[in-house]
Amino acid sequence: MPIKQPVIAAALVALFAAPALADPIEDRQALMKERGQIMRTLGPIAQGRQPFDAATVMAALEELNANAQAHDVATLYPAGSEGGDAAAAIWTDMDGFRAADERYKQGVAAALAAAPQDLDAFRASFGPAAQNCGACHESYRD
Repeated sequence: MPIKQPVIAAALVALFAAPALADPIEDRQALMKERGQIMRTLGPIAQGRQPFDAATVMAALEELNANAQAHDVATLYPAGSEGGDAAAAIWTDMDGFRAADERYKQGVAAALAAAPQDLDAFRASFGPAAQNCGACHESYRD
């Protein structure tokens, strides 16, 4: 029985230490890479280069919303995690960055809630979210 205690202790240490070992730069880059992939589905549809399909759009909007909600500024951009594609402006204007992130999240949630069933409705609902995404890149991405 004594051998089980060290194994359990090691498992508990690993469980609670795992979040501390996370790399915020890698985590946010992975999240943004996923976001870019989703946008590569939605963008061509919004631009009329791919046919509109309500099921495809809704599935992608659901993924985009989950991705947006997973973007936690406090966790992904702590002090000392400067670097990657993130501009220094994030840390010098954290309030502005948080506001831009919130506008994006709200725009994506609104596009999903609109449940667009045709191209015009999709463009109207997705446009603001896409604009917020681009605006954030202009100010907060190197």
